Amino acid sequence: MAQETPPQPPELLINPEGDAPPCVLIFNANDPSGAGGITADALTCASVGAHALSVVTGTYLRDTAEIFDHIAFDEDAVAEQARTILEDISVQIIKVGFCGNPENLSTIAEISTDYADVPVVAYMPNLSWWDHEHIESYLDAFQELILPQTTLLIGNHSTLWRWLLPDWSHEKNPGPRDIAKAAADLGVPYVLVTGIHLPDQHTENVLATAHTVMVSEKFERFDAIFSGAGDTLSAAVTAILSSGTDLESATHEALGYLDQSLNNGFRPGMGHVLPDRLFWAEADDEEADEDGEDHSLATAEDFSLPEHKTRH
Repeated sequence: MAQETPPQPPELLINPEGDAPPCVLIFNANDPSGAGGITADALTCASVGAHALSVVTGTYLRDTAEIFDHIAFDEDAVAEQARTILEDISVQIIKVGFCGNPENLSTIAEISTDYADVPVVAYMPNLSWWDHEHIESYLDAFQELILPQTTLLIGNHSTLWRWLLPDWSHEKNPGPRDIAKAAADLGVPYVLVTGIHLPDQHTENVLATAHTVMVSEKFERFDAIFSGAGDTLSAAVTAILSSGTDLESATHEALGYLDQSLNNGFRPGMGHVLPDRLFWAEADDEEADEDGEDHSLATAEDFSLPEHKTRH
């Protein structure tokens, strides 16, 4: 009796048209709350069509209301993570978030120097939860090591002002171009200044150089306190740039994405509201096709799980 030929598995088509998502190398801390950090970066990148290569620089100790502390990884651990993946995958862009200490910043600067043709987007979060001594040494190292290699710096107006213009003495607050001029002196050609308070319950976000304002967009201020907005915006800009989009268009798209993420924000705990980075993937309450069959997503009840009470 002839032996039957076993069925063959279907052929695996790996990017048959060469349309693999662009890869973004990210240096950032783990955030167990999911508000910001590596979690926000990876989810945002995936949401806008990029693939995140996540190098963890340490971890926050935090909940959704506040950051209590941070534990930094050893710089060798950071270096090994990055160099191992860089030997395997070509990256289109690098994002630098919170890296924990000057030693890690030095390691990241060395790595980005070795890949000088890869643009760097740097995000400076609010560090007011940290003690003063750590803040000063970290900002000094960031300014000396990272900024000279940075193409685009992103940060809140208040954070960038106090960092880059500590001796500002004018009666009027510095504008985006003032901050961009200070950044340009440190080697940064572009700055995205966020959260500029306007008197009519709006905020302004401005992409600027030392010579001009490239993008200026105003949004109505939400009546809520958010955690993770900065990481979401900076990751979105970075990921959109990685696809080859020009800086002005990428900024415009990322600001729109952030606005929708905040508008659909949710509160998973007892603290702040978090951006919903997958707002576009939520199904309508009643989703039925033409024959009347309901195709809405399965609920907790369908899996015999307790009902989830949060808005999300």
